Amino acid sequence: MDDSSPLLPLAQRYVQKDPAGAARALETLPEEEVVRTLRALPPAMAARVVRQLQVPYAAEVLKAADADLFREITLALEPHHAASIFVHLPSEGREKLLEHLPKRLRLEIQDYLSFPEGSVGRLMVRSFLAFGTEVTVREAIARIRQLSQRRTPTSYAYVVDGENRVQGVMNMRDLLLADPDQELGKIMRTDVYTLHCFTDREEAAAEVSKRRYFAVPVVDSEGHLLGIIQAEHLILGVQDEYTEDLQRMVGAGADERVSSSIGYSLRKRLPWLHVNLATAFLAAAVVALFEDLISRITVLAVFLPVVAGQGGNAGAQSLAIVMRGLVMREIPRGKVRAVIFKEAILGIATGTVTGLVTGVIAWLWNGNPWLGLVIGVAMVLNLFVAGLSGATIPILMKSVGLDPAQSSSIVLTTVTDIVGFFAFLGCALLFQQHLL
Repeated sequence: MDDSSPLLPLAQRYVQKDPAGAARALETLPEEEVVRTLRALPPAMAARVVRQLQVPYAAEVLKAADADLFREITLALEPHHAASIFVHLPSEGREKLLEHLPKRLRLEIQDYLSFPEGSVGRLMVRSFLAFGTEVTVREAIARIRQLSQRRTPTSYAYVVDGENRVQGVMNMRDLLLADPDQELGKIMRTDVYTLHCFTDREEAAAEVSKRRYFAVPVVDSEGHLLGIIQAEHLILGVQDEYTEDLQRMVGAGADERVSSSIGYSLRKRLPWLHVNLATAFLAAAVVALFEDLISRITVLAVFLPVVAGQGGNAGAQSLAIVMRGLVMREIPRGKVRAVIFKEAILGIATGTVTGLVTGVIAWLWNGNPWLGLVIGVAMVLNLFVAGLSGATIPILMKSVGLDPAQSSSIVLTTVTDIVGFFAFLGCALLFQQHLL
């Protein structure tokens, strides 16, 4: 699409009405076509679309754009958003593109990039209200009115000293009800909750959600006010990361969406499907060890998927609970053993109940109580290991520096399949004279 296209007015109305939908539609197109479309749009409108694109895809688009289009779009983005896109650019391309930006914006982006990935500093905005302690209520309200046309968050006004260290906070209600001639330093609330700029965003989200603040000031180690982080953006960011973790748990790409191209989805899914295939052959090898036993007692083959399926489901329950605990920072180092022990005990308890029910069903179905005993014992063993593994795998992966969400369910399924098959067929081998 170019400036002369008769579809341009329609595209502009689409972007104005639904920028997120327009972004999803563009993500299905080649980068070159997206660049041509963005070039035809006004810079502010093009930036609205880029804000809605997946960050890695937005980086690919900006990398393919010419210097003028890149400059126009980047100038219309918030510095923290531009910084998140720059992270996904190759280092040589990043330096080249930075040269086309004004010095002030370039320094702001580089400042954001100096904070660790996933930290509060990467998500904060520098648009906030701050006044000195000697400023009067009348002066503060007059200043807020002057800034009312800008996109400055006005939930809170922060009070700082001469070195820009946070001293207190005023919410808008207190400010409007205060004596106009009072100084902010005398009426401010001094119990200010702040976040250090290096705080992990998941930990910050857990704390902010408990305190129910609209926004929280971000400070450095000496208490200097660097910016603010809005609770809505922080929690939404963690929710996005949690959904990415869920996708990684099953071997899908963290950045994959329903609108992703078939080729992109294949590149993200196939490697882990091959890993899963390799682990499936490990489970098949266990079954092969008992091939002769199964050929003589064919009813065992009927119950193999029952044992494996229950183990997988029980392990997935433990895995989901522990993964949530890790994401929300609910499992400190001192509670790791307690969490693993609890899930193991739950595995024994659920295995006992499920084993009794399954054993009775197998007995009534086949008419042999020994078959019920074999499958019942196997169910207890498998669900015990499932609970233990569901808690241990993500914690162990995190302790060695690996992403605990990276295909944990694939590893867990392998463990429960192998243990379930071995426990069931091993018990059947021990009691085979009663099963024939």
